Amino acid sequence: MEIHNAILQSIGKHISLSTEEEEHFISLLIYKEIPNKTTIITEGQICNKLIYINTGVLRSYCLDGRGKESTIMFAMADWWLTDMYCFLNEKPSMTFIEAIEDSCVLMLNKADFDRLLTAIPKFERFFRILMQNAYTREQLRSIENLTLNAEERYVRFIKKYPQIVSNVSQKQIASYLGITPEFLSLIRKRQLPDK
Repeated sequence: MEIHNAILQSIGKHISLSTEEEEHFISLLIYKEIPNKTTIITEGQICNKLIYINTGVLRSYCLDGRGKESTIMFAMADWWLTDMYCFLNEKPSMTFIEAIEDSCVLMLNKADFDRLLTAIPKFERFFRILMQNAYTREQLRSIENLTLNAEERYVRFIKKYPQIVSNVSQKQIASYLGITPEFLSLIRKRQLPDK
């Protein structure tokens, strides 16, 4: 089906599947259309979904004791998203995952994920590569948060993810950078060329 073309192309960058293996994999996927501002995973709910974004934008965030949001990650088309620690260990999610624009996703539940790795062992390689890339990205983000000031982090963010900047609110970007929306507004004003 056409809705599976992107995910199969993405997987094909790392492993080669036979037609039968593709069909088996596709049979495990659940297609969902997610309206803007819909929560897919809620903090405290058992995290048993691995989500591939076909179209749209999702956001993962957590709340502190006062209800303040901190954005952990944005995910766009051809990205995967879950609360990975909780997914792998079948624990209650520590995060929320929501659509921040109308999105179409393909979901793989934990039981089917485990069966897939047994049935088609080459998927172990595919998901290892995904997890290595995610770990590397998060490590670099942690280093940037420790070594760069807010303005430098913002500049890197807009250079690295220009497609995200145009799809999410300034409040959400500020929560990702760990600053207030007001401070982000000041940074953005400083970025504008003098008239």
